[in-house]
Amino acid sequence: MIRVRELSESDRGIWLSLWRGYLEFYKTTAPDVQYELTWKRLLDNEYNMYGLVAEVDGKVCGIVHYTFQNSTRSPINYCYLEDLFVDPLIRGKGAGRALIDAVQDIAIKAGSSRLYWNTDATNEVARKLYDSYVKESGKVQYRIPLNPQ
Repeated sequence: MIRVRELSESDRGIWLSLWRGYLEFYKTTAPDVQYELTWKRLLDNEYNMYGLVAEVDGKVCGIVHYTFQNSTRSPINYCYLEDLFVDPLIRGKGAGRALIDAVQDIAIKAGSSRLYWNTDATNEVARKLYDSYVKESGKVQYRIPLNPQ
C-alpha cells in the first residue's frame, strides 16, 4: 500500500539520498550548501516550497517538491510541481502517480487554476506516466543562465 505524507525532519537522510538520485538522473549536481538550503526551505512553513514523500510498506521511496506561483492570467495561482523522483527499484508500483495525485489534491484545495510541471523530452519512462494525465502542452521552455546571487 502507498501512503503519501508531508516531509518531516526525520526524513532528512532518505530525502537526501532520493534528492541526490534525482539530480544524478538529470546529470547535475548541487553544492552541499544548496542541499542544506533546500532542506530548510522545505521544512519552513513560511517559505513557498513544500515537500511530500511516498511510502511503500512504511519505507520512503519517493519525493515531490512543489510551489505556488502567482499569475497575471489567474485570479488565484498556479501550482508548479518542481521535482518528482521515485527510487528506481520501486518504479511502476504507483508511487509517482500517488505523489502527483496528492499535489493535485493540494492544488485544488488551494484554489489553483493549474497544476503543471516540466521534464526532459528524453525522459520516456516518466512521460508515459505524465501522458496518462494529459498530453504535453506544446510549450517550449527557454532558459537563460544567470549568475547566482
